[in-house]
Amino acid sequence: MERRSQGRSCGMKLVLLVVTAMLGNAVEIRFEVRHERALKDHPGVLTFDDQGVSYEQVPTPKQQKKEASQKGPLRLERVRWSYTDIQQLWIAPHKVVLTTYRDRKWLLGVDKEYEFFSQTGKSFDGLYPLLKEKLDQRFVAAMADESSTPLWEIPVKLLGVVQGSEGVLQVGPERIVYRTALPGLSRTWRYQDIENISSSGPFQLTLTSFERAQAQYGSRKGFNFQLKQRLDEKRYELLWRRLNRDKGLRFLHDIDERTSSSQ
Repeated sequence: MERRSQGRSCGMKLVLLVVTAMLGNAVEIRFEVRHERALKDHPGVLTFDDQGVSYEQVPTPKQQKKEASQKGPLRLERVRWSYTDIQQLWIAPHKVVLTTYRDRKWLLGVDKEYEFFSQTGKSFDGLYPLLKEKLDQRFVAAMADESSTPLWEIPVKLLGVVQGSEGVLQVGPERIVYRTALPGLSRTWRYQDIENISSSGPFQLTLTSFERAQAQYGSRKGFNFQLKQRLDEKRYELLWRRLNRDKGLRFLHDIDERTSSSQ
């Protein structure tokens, strides 16, 4: 579907539009995108701001001619999601997948998803600074954060169902980054995005994230890494403590909230 759609010209100027409107603390970022549909893809504009995400379909030249010859405006798709309405927002350098809480009845209640591709192949990675502040574990950054400064790194292979990928696992003070050349397989995890880490030996590491994975237990997605160098036991212990330190703080925070609400 993606290759077929990329070869199709919609007759419009394919220019990435990025607008940042600084009105106080308000931010608005817009991209010209292609909305992938089952029968026919649509060009449009995808907008990210402080409150949520919106999509507005843009008429093609053929549709504009049709509108001029008929009475009334065209019926174009317009939809808006607040951040609380988004079940998961998955963003790779050239692709966005937005999963809502709405069921698709004809697919036995499967959650409705929207897929968008950059019209010019320009990257969406500039959205990371905005979205990491707006969304919790529902934000999946399928990209490597270029601003991250690692404390240490190790060359790895990420195992896959059919084919794996090779890259570098970078551990920093605030996040863990898996960096690979294959599109859509890089990841940036804030520590709050990670449920657990485990290891069966010095050359293996498993990271379990809150990313949706219906085929895996508990809808959590596991990333199983083969390590090309021996993982120092002290580094693993410090990483485990760093992850569970945040869990302890969140647990205490939840207790304080429940205590305050009951008084």
